[in-house]
Amino acid sequence: MRLIPKDENLGWTPYAWTIYVVFFLLSPGLARHPEPIDWLISTGGTLAILALYFRGHWVRGVRVLPIIAGLTLIGAVLFPLNSAAGVSFIYAASFAARIEDDRRAVGIISAIEIIVVAEVIARRMHPGSFVWVIVFTALVGAIGIHFEGVSRSSRKLRLAHDEIEHLAKVAERERIARDLHDLLGHTLSVIILKSELASKLAERDPERARNEIRDVERISRDALTQVRAAVRGYRSGGLPPEIESARDALDAANVSLTCDVPPLQIPVAQEAVLAMAVRESVTNIVRHARATRCSIALAHRDNAYILTISDDGRGGDEPFGSGLSGMLERIEQLGGTLSRDGSNGTVVTITMPATPFQKERSA
Repeated sequence: MRLIPKDENLGWTPYAWTIYVVFFLLSPGLARHPEPIDWLISTGGTLAILALYFRGHWVRGVRVLPIIAGLTLIGAVLFPLNSAAGVSFIYAASFAARIEDDRRAVGIISAIEIIVVAEVIARRMHPGSFVWVIVFTALVGAIGIHFEGVSRSSRKLRLAHDEIEHLAKVAERERIARDLHDLLGHTLSVIILKSELASKLAERDPERARNEIRDVERISRDALTQVRAAVRGYRSGGLPPEIESARDALDAANVSLTCDVPPLQIPVAQEAVLAMAVRESVTNIVRHARATRCSIALAHRDNAYILTISDDGRGGDEPFGSGLSGMLERIEQLGGTLSRDGSNGTVVTITMPATPFQKERSA
């Protein structure tokens, strides 16, 4: 059993503050002729104070009010009999901050001080027996309010840190999911197409079937290389290799490609996103479009790169899947835009600023 809750902010200090109740417990020994009743009162009062003191560390809010009331009552009853019982007022003030309302806490400490002063006046007590109680009740109460405010701020910071860490993990998982989709979705689609083609050609054209299987082997090795490069932190090899890979995929799907991509000096970040856009768009054409022709065109005008990927397939305006959504997010990160027209086939147009630009994330 623990007397106080496990709290790194509290540590062992609550046990150290119990030293003050020892003076109340042993105070009858300072009298010349202590009566048994004096020892009984000091022992019983000590046990009651300690019970309320340790219980007070387990409760907050309105639940701490009975603890404060109990300690104040013990002090009010025993203070006239034994001035060392003033420690009960101090303990009561120390718990005022746990009400978690600074204004109410100040009010509670003021009420305790009024009770002490009222008893002093009513009993006409010697100043030496009560001044220390008034001073330390106010001082300990104020310190408690200060450190409770610091503790609340620390708890809020920990919650904020935990939330940021959680969001960072979610964002990282989403990034990895997008990377895997971009990296392997296209390649696996090509492998499936070529494997199906090789299976169909196995009997009537074994030589071509063998060539297709060799292509599957080559593409698989390329995919492995891409995965290893991604693990090392590299993404796309640029537009030219991506367009060649797109050509292979489209050829396997019996889709003719028309390409108009002039050699341009494109910033690395923009080129990587454009290359990924080509990969994702061609993957969608191969999987879903039922197209026979595809066109890829790149232009540089008005300080922007404009990439257009079109096909003569079935078109449509279906919601973006995970691939297009991830592509759109990457493009917007660099200040670009993406539009899709599915009225006559599908035309995907990507506009990317020529000047490197990193869009700020919203808070």
